[in-house]
Amino acid sequence: MKLTQSYIFLRDVRFHAFHGVLPQERTVGNDYVFSLRAGYDVSRAMQTDDVAHTLNYAALYEVVRQEMTIPSNLIEHVVGRIGERLLAEFPAITTLHLTLCKQNPPMGAQLQGAGVEVFLENEQ
Repeated sequence: MKLTQSYIFLRDVRFHAFHGVLPQERTVGNDYVFSLRAGYDVSRAMQTDDVAHTLNYAALYEVVRQEMTIPSNLIEHVVGRIGERLLAEFPAITTLHLTLCKQNPPMGAQLQGAGVEVFLENEQ
């Protein structure tokens, strides 16, 4: 068997956070949905069944949780911080696909959310 691609993911993680440009967003906050897909080689974990040979998704979540608690004007900045930390702390990650969606943006429109989606490569 030949492994061609592999990922670990966190899908639709929900947070209440205080990101935004408007004072109301910094005071009341908003609900956010975050997802990540991290590319890395799972072949050793597939063979050994040893947790030491994989990425710990609880540890990935903890980085995201910590960064979501730091208020920022822009969700692009939040996603950038999350990406930088994940790539620095987990060098086995080769690629990252991150999405962050603000569930109720203050723009007077009926929508499920507005957000940002980025694709990052580990250049190390």
